[in-house]
Amino acid sequence: MNGPVYLDYAATTPVDPRVAEVMSRHLTLDGIYANPASRSHMPGWQAEQTVENARRQVADLIGADPREIVWTSGATEADNLALIGFMRANRARGRHLITSTIEHKAVVDTATALEAEGFEVTWLSPGPDGRVSPTQLAEAMRDDTLLVSLMAVNNELGAIHDLAALSEVTHAHGAVLHVDAAQASGRIPLDVNQLGIDLMSLSAHKVYGPKGVGALYVRRSPDIRVEALIHGGGHERGMRSGTLPTHQIAGMGEAFALAEREGQQDQERIAGLSQRFLDGLSDLPGVHRNTVAEVSVPNIVNLAFDGVDGESLLMALRGIAVSTGSACNSASVEPSYVLKGIGVPRARALTSLRFSFGRFTTEEDIDTAIAELRHAVTTLHP
Repeated sequence: MNGPVYLDYAATTPVDPRVAEVMSRHLTLDGIYANPASRSHMPGWQAEQTVENARRQVADLIGADPREIVWTSGATEADNLALIGFMRANRARGRHLITSTIEHKAVVDTATALEAEGFEVTWLSPGPDGRVSPTQLAEAMRDDTLLVSLMAVNNELGAIHDLAALSEVTHAHGAVLHVDAAQASGRIPLDVNQLGIDLMSLSAHKVYGPKGVGALYVRRSPDIRVEALIHGGGHERGMRSGTLPTHQIAGMGEAFALAEREGQQDQERIAGLSQRFLDGLSDLPGVHRNTVAEVSVPNIVNLAFDGVDGESLLMALRGIAVSTGSACNSASVEPSYVLKGIGVPRARALTSLRFSFGRFTTEEDIDTAIAELRHAVTTLHP
Protein backbone atom coordinates (compact mmCIF):
# COMPACT_ATOMS: atom_id res chain seq x y z
CA MET A 1 0.00 0.00 0.00
CA ASN A 2 1.27 3.45 -0.91
CA GLY A 3 1.12 6.27 1.65
CA PRO A 4 1.16 6.13 5.43
CA VAL A 5 0.32 3.11 7.56
CA TYR A 6 -3.43 3.43 8.16
CA LEU A 7 -4.37 3.06 11.83
CA ASP A 8 -7.60 5.08 11.81
CA TYR A 9 -10.18 2.37 11.17
CA ALA A 10 -12.54 3.89 13.74
CA ALA A 11 -12.87 6.95 11.49
CA THR A 12 -13.60 4.85 8.42
CA THR A 13 -12.66 1.50 6.98
CA PRO A 14 -11.48 0.95 3.42
CA VAL A 15 -14.07 -0.78 1.28
CA ASP A 16 -13.40 -4.51 1.11
CA PRO A 17 -12.57 -5.47 -2.52
CA ARG A 18 -15.34 -8.08 -2.39
CA VAL A 19 -17.81 -5.33 -1.47
CA ALA A 20 -16.52 -3.05 -4.24
CA GLU A 21 -17.00 -5.84 -6.76
CA VAL A 22 -20.64 -6.29 -5.73
CA MET A 23 -21.21 -2.54 -5.94
CA SER A 24 -19.72 -2.37 -9.44
CA ARG A 25 -22.42 -4.74 -10.68
CA HIS A 26 -25.13 -2.23 -9.71
CA LEU A 27 -24.05 0.90 -11.59
CA THR A 28 -23.94 0.54 -15.36
CA LEU A 29 -26.21 -0.53 -18.21
CA ASP A 30 -24.86 -4.09 -18.22
CA GLY A 31 -25.67 -4.48 -14.51
CA ILE A 32 -28.58 -3.85 -12.12
CA TYR A 33 -28.98 -0.08 -12.34
CA ALA A 34 -32.71 0.72 -12.29
CA ASN A 35 -34.73 2.50 -9.62
CA PRO A 36 -35.87 -0.14 -7.10
CA ALA A 37 -39.18 1.71 -6.77
CA SER A 38 -39.91 1.14 -10.49
CA ARG A 39 -42.20 -1.88 -10.31
CA SER A 40 -43.47 -1.83 -13.90
CA HIS A 41 -40.49 -3.54 -15.55
CA MET A 42 -37.85 -6.21 -15.04
CA PRO A 43 -34.85 -3.88 -14.37
CA GLY A 44 -36.80 -2.26 -11.53
CA TRP A 45 -37.75 -5.65 -10.08
CA GLN A 46 -34.11 -6.73 -10.17
CA ALA A 47 -33.06 -3.59 -8.34
CA GLU A 48 -35.77 -4.13 -5.75
CA GLN A 49 -34.60 -7.71 -5.28
CA THR A 50 -31.05 -6.44 -4.68
CA VAL A 51 -32.30 -3.98 -2.06
CA GLU A 52 -34.37 -6.62 -0.28
CA ASN A 53 -31.51 -9.12 -0.32
CA ALA A 54 -29.26 -6.51 1.28
CA ARG A 55 -31.96 -5.70 3.83
CA ARG A 56 -31.94 -9.37 4.82
CA GLN A 57 -28.12 -9.44 5.03
CA VAL A 58 -28.11 -6.46 7.39
CA ALA A 59 -30.94 -7.92 9.45
CA ASP A 60 -29.17 -11.27 9.76
CA LEU A 61 -26.12 -9.71 11.44
CA ILE A 62 -28.27 -8.23 14.23
CA GLY A 63 -30.90 -10.95 14.57
CA ALA A 64 -33.70 -8.76 13.17
CA ASP A 65 -36.57 -9.20 10.74
CA PRO A 66 -35.67 -7.64 7.35
CA ARG A 67 -38.87 -5.59 7.56
CA GLU A 68 -37.35 -3.81 10.58
CA ILE A 69 -34.47 -2.31 8.57
CA VAL A 70 -34.95 1.27 7.31
CA TRP A 71 -32.31 2.56 4.88
CA THR A 72 -30.67 5.92 5.61
CA SER A 73 -27.69 7.91 4.34
CA GLY A 74 -25.61 6.76 7.32
CA ALA A 75 -25.57 6.41 11.09
CA THR A 76 -25.84 10.18 11.58
CA GLU A 77 -29.18 10.29 9.79
CA ALA A 78 -30.24 7.11 11.59
CA ASP A 79 -29.45 8.75 14.96
CA ASN A 80 -31.44 11.84 13.97
CA LEU A 81 -34.38 9.74 12.79
CA ALA A 82 -34.34 7.65 15.97
CA LEU A 83 -34.15 10.54 18.43
CA ILE A 84 -36.13 13.29 16.70
CA GLY A 85 -38.52 10.94 14.94
CA PHE A 86 -39.35 8.97 18.06
CA MET A 87 -39.57 11.91 20.48
CA ARG A 88 -41.83 13.91 18.15
CA ALA A 89 -44.07 10.94 17.39
CA ASN A 90 -44.58 10.16 21.08
CA ARG A 91 -44.54 13.60 22.70
CA ALA A 92 -48.07 13.11 24.03
CA ARG A 93 -46.72 10.39 26.33
CA GLY A 94 -43.70 12.30 27.63
CA ARG A 95 -40.91 14.74 26.80
CA HIS A 96 -37.87 13.26 28.57
CA LEU A 97 -34.77 11.77 26.91
CA ILE A 98 -31.72 10.25 28.60
CA THR A 99 -28.28 10.05 27.00
CA SER A 100 -24.64 10.51 28.01
CA THR A 101 -22.15 13.34 27.67
CA ILE A 102 -19.74 11.23 25.58
CA GLU A 103 -22.04 9.97 22.85
CA HIS A 104 -21.12 10.62 19.23
CA LYS A 105 -21.89 14.16 18.08
CA ALA A 106 -24.70 12.75 15.95
CA VAL A 107 -26.53 11.99 19.21
CA VAL A 108 -25.18 14.86 21.35
CA ASP A 109 -26.11 17.55 18.83
CA THR A 110 -29.46 15.95 18.06
CA ALA A 111 -30.36 15.79 21.75
CA THR A 112 -29.34 19.44 22.10
CA ALA A 113 -31.62 20.31 19.17
CA LEU A 114 -34.47 18.49 20.92
CA GLU A 115 -33.85 20.59 24.03
CA ALA A 116 -34.35 23.67 21.86
CA GLU A 117 -37.74 22.22 20.83
CA GLY A 118 -38.81 21.98 24.46
CA PHE A 119 -37.90 18.38 25.24
CA GLU A 120 -35.96 17.64 28.43
CA VAL A 121 -32.63 15.80 28.32
CA THR A 122 -30.75 14.21 31.21
CA TRP A 123 -27.03 14.03 30.44
CA LEU A 124 -25.38 11.15 32.27
CA SER A 125 -21.66 11.27 33.09
CA PRO A 126 -20.02 7.86 32.50
CA GLY A 127 -17.40 6.35 34.76
CA PRO A 128 -13.66 6.37 34.05
CA ASP A 129 -14.17 3.25 31.92
CA GLY A 130 -16.45 5.18 29.56
CA ARG A 131 -19.63 3.35 30.53
CA VAL A 132 -22.96 4.34 32.07
CA SER A 133 -23.96 1.90 34.79
CA PRO A 134 -27.46 0.40 35.08
CA THR A 135 -27.72 2.04 38.53
CA GLN A 136 -26.98 5.46 37.05
CA LEU A 137 -29.61 4.93 34.41
CA ALA A 138 -32.22 3.74 36.93
CA GLU A 139 -31.68 6.84 39.03
CA ALA A 140 -32.22 9.09 36.01
CA MET A 141 -35.45 7.45 34.85
CA ARG A 142 -38.69 9.40 35.26
CA ASP A 143 -42.35 8.68 34.70
CA ASP A 144 -42.23 10.75 31.51
CA THR A 145 -39.01 9.24 30.13
CA LEU A 146 -39.63 8.23 26.53
CA LEU A 147 -36.22 7.24 25.21
CA VAL A 148 -32.75 6.21 26.35
CA SER A 149 -29.93 6.61 23.78
CA LEU A 150 -26.55 5.04 24.58
CA MET A 151 -23.94 3.79 22.12
CA ALA A 152 -22.86 0.16 21.97
CA VAL A 153 -19.14 0.91 21.55
CA ASN A 154 -17.61 4.34 22.13
CA ASN A 155 -15.84 5.63 19.04
CA GLU A 156 -12.87 7.12 20.90
CA LEU A 157 -12.42 4.71 23.80
CA GLY A 158 -13.77 1.42 22.48
CA ALA A 159 -15.76 1.01 25.71
CA ILE A 160 -18.61 -1.53 25.44
CA HIS A 161 -21.88 -0.78 27.22
CA ASP A 162 -23.71 -3.57 29.03
CA LEU A 163 -26.67 -3.28 26.69
CA ALA A 164 -28.69 -6.14 28.16
CA ALA A 165 -28.58 -4.61 31.65
CA LEU A 166 -29.33 -1.11 30.36
CA SER A 167 -32.24 -2.48 28.33
CA GLU A 168 -33.69 -4.18 31.38
CA VAL A 169 -33.67 -0.90 33.31
CA THR A 170 -35.10 1.03 30.36
CA HIS A 171 -37.99 -1.35 29.79
CA ALA A 172 -38.75 -1.70 33.50
CA HIS A 173 -39.62 2.00 33.43
CA GLY A 174 -41.68 1.76 30.23
CA ALA A 175 -39.16 3.56 28.01
CA VAL A 176 -37.53 2.63 24.70
CA LEU A 177 -33.81 1.96 24.10
CA HIS A 178 -31.91 3.39 21.13
CA VAL A 179 -28.34 2.22 20.48
CA ASP A 180 -25.80 3.73 18.10
CA ALA A 181 -24.00 0.60 16.90
CA ALA A 182 -21.79 2.16 14.23
CA GLN A 183 -18.57 1.02 15.95
CA ALA A 184 -20.01 -2.26 17.19
CA SER A 185 -21.26 -3.98 14.05
CA GLY A 186 -19.08 -6.97 13.21
CA ARG A 187 -17.04 -6.47 16.39
CA ILE A 188 -19.34 -7.63 19.17
CA PRO A 189 -22.49 -9.82 19.12
CA LEU A 190 -25.53 -7.62 18.46
CA ASP A 191 -28.71 -9.66 18.63
CA VAL A 192 -31.42 -7.04 19.07
CA ASN A 193 -33.88 -9.50 20.59
CA GLN A 194 -31.47 -11.00 23.10
CA LEU A 195 -30.23 -7.55 24.10
CA GLY A 196 -33.66 -5.92 24.12
CA ILE A 197 -32.81 -3.09 21.71
CA ASP A 198 -35.72 -1.18 20.17
CA LEU A 199 -33.94 1.21 17.79
CA MET A 200 -30.40 0.78 16.47
CA SER A 201 -28.29 2.93 14.14
CA LEU A 202 -25.97 1.21 11.68
CA SER A 203 -23.27 2.42 9.29
CA ALA A 204 -21.74 0.75 6.23
CA HIS A 205 -18.41 2.57 6.17
CA LYS A 206 -17.37 1.34 9.62
CA VAL A 207 -17.76 -2.27 8.41
CA TYR A 208 -15.73 -2.18 5.15
CA GLY A 209 -18.69 -0.92 3.15
CA PRO A 210 -19.24 2.36 1.28
CA LYS A 211 -19.73 5.79 2.78
CA GLY A 212 -23.10 7.47 2.38
CA VAL A 213 -25.36 4.60 3.40
CA GLY A 214 -26.61 3.25 6.71
CA ALA A 215 -29.75 1.95 8.35
CA LEU A 216 -31.99 2.28 11.36
CA TYR A 217 -33.38 -0.86 12.95
CA VAL A 218 -36.93 -0.14 14.13
CA ARG A 219 -38.58 -2.88 16.16
CA ARG A 220 -41.97 -3.88 14.73
CA SER A 221 -44.13 -3.03 17.71
CA PRO A 222 -47.18 -0.83 18.30
CA ASP A 223 -45.13 1.00 20.96
CA ILE A 224 -42.38 2.00 18.50
CA ARG A 225 -43.60 4.86 16.32
CA VAL A 226 -41.15 7.06 14.42
CA GLU A 227 -42.10 10.27 12.63
CA ALA A 228 -40.42 10.80 9.25
CA LEU A 229 -37.85 13.58 8.87
CA ILE A 230 -37.59 13.33 5.06
CA HIS A 231 -40.83 13.42 3.07
CA GLY A 232 -41.67 12.61 -0.53
CA GLY A 233 -42.92 9.25 -1.72
CA GLY A 234 -43.47 7.37 1.52
CA HIS A 235 -40.55 4.98 1.03
CA GLU A 236 -39.28 2.72 3.84
CA ARG A 237 -42.65 2.15 5.50
CA GLY A 238 -43.22 5.90 5.47
CA MET A 239 -40.22 6.60 7.67
CA ARG A 240 -37.64 7.75 5.10
CA SER A 241 -38.49 8.91 1.60
CA GLY A 242 -36.03 9.11 -1.27
CA THR A 243 -34.76 7.03 -4.19
CA LEU A 244 -32.66 4.22 -2.78
CA PRO A 245 -28.97 4.04 -3.84
CA THR A 246 -29.00 0.44 -5.04
CA HIS A 247 -25.22 0.13 -5.45
CA GLN A 248 -24.50 1.47 -1.96
CA ILE A 249 -27.18 -0.68 -0.37
CA ALA A 250 -25.83 -3.76 -2.18
CA GLY A 251 -22.40 -2.86 -0.79
CA MET A 252 -23.70 -2.48 2.74
CA GLY A 253 -25.46 -5.82 2.50
CA GLU A 254 -22.32 -7.60 1.33
CA ALA A 255 -20.23 -5.87 4.01
CA PHE A 256 -22.61 -7.01 6.73
CA ALA A 257 -22.71 -10.55 5.32
CA LEU A 258 -18.91 -10.64 5.45
CA ALA A 259 -19.00 -9.31 9.01
CA GLU A 260 -21.38 -12.10 10.00
CA ARG A 261 -19.07 -14.75 8.52
CA GLU A 262 -15.68 -13.27 9.42
CA GLY A 263 -16.24 -10.77 12.24
CA GLN A 264 -15.17 -13.02 15.09
CA GLN A 265 -12.07 -14.19 13.22
CA ASP A 266 -11.22 -10.56 12.38
CA GLN A 267 -11.49 -9.50 16.01
CA GLU A 268 -9.37 -12.38 17.27
CA ARG A 269 -6.60 -11.46 14.84
CA ILE A 270 -6.93 -7.76 15.63
CA ALA A 271 -6.72 -8.49 19.36
CA GLY A 272 -3.31 -10.03 18.74
CA LEU A 273 -2.19 -7.00 16.74
CA SER A 274 -3.44 -4.66 19.45
CA GLN A 275 -1.47 -6.54 22.10
CA ARG A 276 1.62 -6.51 19.88
CA PHE A 277 1.26 -2.72 19.58
CA LEU A 278 0.92 -2.22 23.33
CA ASP A 279 3.80 -4.58 24.10
CA GLY A 280 6.01 -2.60 21.74
CA LEU A 281 5.38 0.57 23.73
CA SER A 282 5.32 -0.94 27.21
CA ASP A 283 8.75 0.33 28.24
CA LEU A 284 8.24 3.83 26.85
CA PRO A 285 7.97 6.27 29.81
CA GLY A 286 4.89 8.41 30.32
CA VAL A 287 2.48 6.33 28.24
CA HIS A 288 -1.00 5.95 29.76
CA ARG A 289 -3.94 4.03 28.38
CA ASN A 290 -7.27 5.88 28.40
CA THR A 291 -9.01 2.73 27.18
CA VAL A 292 -9.94 0.13 29.82
CA ALA A 293 -9.04 -3.14 28.11
CA GLU A 294 -11.35 -5.39 30.11
CA VAL A 295 -14.52 -3.62 28.90
CA SER A 296 -13.42 -2.46 25.45
CA VAL A 297 -13.11 -3.76 21.91
CA PRO A 298 -9.50 -4.56 20.96
CA ASN A 299 -9.48 -2.57 17.72
CA ILE A 300 -9.54 0.86 19.45
CA VAL A 301 -6.66 1.95 21.70
CA ASN A 302 -6.56 5.48 23.14
CA LEU A 303 -3.17 6.45 24.57
CA ALA A 304 -1.82 9.54 26.32
CA PHE A 305 1.86 10.48 26.05
CA ASP A 306 2.78 12.64 29.04
CA GLY A 307 4.84 15.70 28.26
CA VAL A 308 4.21 15.49 24.51
CA ASP A 309 1.61 17.67 22.75
CA GLY A 310 -0.80 15.48 20.83
CA GLU A 311 -0.89 17.71 17.74
CA SER A 312 2.92 17.88 17.63
CA LEU A 313 3.11 14.11 17.95
CA LEU A 314 0.55 13.74 15.18
CA MET A 315 2.65 15.95 12.91
CA ALA A 316 5.78 13.98 13.75
CA LEU A 317 4.09 10.71 12.77
CA ARG A 318 4.16 11.44 9.05
CA GLY A 319 4.19 7.76 8.19
CA ILE A 320 1.16 6.82 10.29
CA ALA A 321 -2.48 7.87 9.85
CA VAL A 322 -4.02 8.17 13.32
CA SER A 323 -6.44 10.50 15.08
CA THR A 324 -6.40 12.89 18.01
CA GLY A 325 -9.96 11.80 18.77
CA SER A 326 -13.22 11.62 16.91
CA ALA A 327 -12.75 12.49 13.24
CA CYS A 328 -15.83 14.71 13.50
CA ASN A 329 -14.02 16.79 16.12
CA SER A 330 -10.48 16.73 14.72
CA ALA A 331 -10.55 20.36 13.56
CA SER A 332 -10.96 21.57 17.14
CA VAL A 333 -8.00 22.66 19.26
CA GLU A 334 -9.91 21.71 22.38
CA PRO A 335 -9.15 18.32 23.93
CA SER A 336 -11.58 15.53 23.19
CA TYR A 337 -14.91 16.03 24.95
CA VAL A 338 -15.03 12.26 25.38
CA LEU A 339 -11.77 12.20 27.35
CA LYS A 340 -12.85 15.20 29.41
CA GLY A 341 -16.18 13.45 29.96
CA ILE A 342 -14.54 10.46 31.67
CA GLY A 343 -12.38 12.67 33.88
CA VAL A 344 -9.08 12.67 31.98
CA PRO A 345 -7.25 15.88 32.99
CA ARG A 346 -7.06 18.51 30.24
CA ALA A 347 -3.25 18.36 30.05
CA ARG A 348 -3.28 14.60 29.55
CA ALA A 349 -6.21 14.72 27.12
CA LEU A 350 -4.20 17.08 24.92
CA THR A 351 -1.43 14.47 24.69
CA SER A 352 -3.76 11.67 23.60
CA LEU A 353 -4.04 9.84 20.30
CA ARG A 354 -6.52 7.19 19.13
CA PHE A 355 -5.12 4.18 17.28
CA SER A 356 -7.58 1.85 15.60
CA PHE A 357 -6.87 -1.36 13.74
CA GLY A 358 -8.82 -3.33 11.17
CA ARG A 359 -9.15 -6.18 8.71
CA PHE A 360 -6.24 -5.06 6.54
CA THR A 361 -3.81 -4.11 9.33
CA THR A 362 -0.66 -6.25 9.24
CA GLU A 363 2.07 -7.10 11.73
CA GLU A 364 4.42 -5.05 9.56
CA ASP A 365 2.08 -2.05 9.98
CA ILE A 366 2.17 -2.49 13.74
CA ASP A 367 5.93 -2.76 13.88
CA THR A 368 6.31 0.35 11.70
CA ALA A 369 3.96 2.26 13.97
CA ILE A 370 5.85 1.19 17.07
CA ALA A 371 9.17 2.28 15.62
CA GLU A 372 7.84 5.66 14.46
CA LEU A 373 6.06 6.31 17.75
CA ARG A 374 9.10 5.48 19.83
CA HIS A 375 11.27 7.77 17.71
CA ALA A 376 8.76 10.64 17.74
CA VAL A 377 8.03 10.47 21.47
CA THR A 378 11.74 10.28 22.33
CA THR A 379 12.49 13.23 20.03
CA LEU A 380 9.66 15.43 21.30
CA HIS A 381 10.00 14.61 24.99
CA PRO A 382 11.61 17.53 26.88
